[in-house]
Amino acid sequence: MRYAMIMAGGAGTRLWPMSRTMRPKQLLPLIPPTAPGENGRARSLLEIAARRMEGLVPPERRYICTAEAFRGPIREALPEFSDEQILGEPCGRDTVNAVGLGAAVFSKIDKDAVFCVLTADHLINPEETFKQRVDLAFGMVEQDRRRLVTFSIKPTYAATGFGYVERGPALHGLTDQKGREIGKNLAYRVARFVEKPDAHRAQAYFESGHFAWNSGMFVFHAGFFMECLRKYKGDSFEGLEKIRGAWGTERQKQVLHEVYPTLPRISVDYAVMEPASKERDAGAAAPAVCTVVTDVNWLDVGSWPSYGETLAADSAGNRVGGESAREGRSVMVDCKDALVVSDDPTHTVAALGVKDLIIIHTRDATLVMPRGHAEQLKKLHGLVGEELK
Repeated sequence: MRYAMIMAGGAGTRLWPMSRTMRPKQLLPLIPPTAPGENGRARSLLEIAARRMEGLVPPERRYICTAEAFRGPIREALPEFSDEQILGEPCGRDTVNAVGLGAAVFSKIDKDAVFCVLTADHLINPEETFKQRVDLAFGMVEQDRRRLVTFSIKPTYAATGFGYVERGPALHGLTDQKGREIGKNLAYRVARFVEKPDAHRAQAYFESGHFAWNSGMFVFHAGFFMECLRKYKGDSFEGLEKIRGAWGTERQKQVLHEVYPTLPRISVDYAVMEPASKERDAGAAAPAVCTVVTDVNWLDVGSWPSYGETLAADSAGNRVGGESAREGRSVMVDCKDALVVSDDPTHTVAALGVKDLIIIHTRDATLVMPRGHAEQLKKLHGLVGEELK
């Protein structure tokens, strides 16, 4: 059966000071409404991601993998997720263990489980196109459990901030349940994964037409993913196998809290996808790393400049968000490409003659920085007091 898991454990330090330890970015109502039915209510990234599987995966088989400390706020924000549908990590151990935890749980519940891994960082539209690509990926794995499928986003410019996927040969012979051909010009073997390139290489990748952005979203057969972990990352497999054995028993919580913090921190790309993609002609049991080309508008809302792209700009490129926008509490004169966001409806933010400046105001902290320094915000975050984190 089909399952879905949203990875939502990040602290979101590049969206400080609004994103805090107990109020992470995925729960902040930052995204302005885009449809008439939303009644003017801003939504959180997690709320948007949670709706993304409607029509593809039944509600009872949708899960969220997050920090255990976020369980309460998530239950409050998304009451449709039961306690059992929230996989609480005792601490962050990077994406291979988050995905592995999902694989361990789903394979314990259902030996034929196929699951989609989503993130709580992305805005995607049109969503109907994305759902079609997810449905295709589910079908590919249901047809062959050895397939490890990633979604590669058709690039719109030569980005240096994303990893890339190079397409290999096209996949043929994919059919739906009615025997109709599917996936033509969409499904490929992966030739290789490439880390964030410099500007020259990014331009070459963009112009070649053979590369796409690595989205960090996947579809796996849960049991086969565990087999891949055994092969490529045995220390993670051993710990997760202990967790799987205890899942659903009275020892579930104890074993999770004892074992999970001991797992090695590494991404799923480094631990599984890259080594699997380099394995060639290793027999019928070898994994087949594949990609589905996903031609959608895709925005990774991981920093203040990227968040600014969700807001309408005035004629000078200035953008206003949060209570600053709703209450009209920002004033900008002779400014260009500035971003102002405030969560305090009683506070006025005024800017005069600034360019490429980001101003973020909360009730207990204010951030002012040039747009070009946004990627260094983690360094600043490390210096602020614990009460502000």
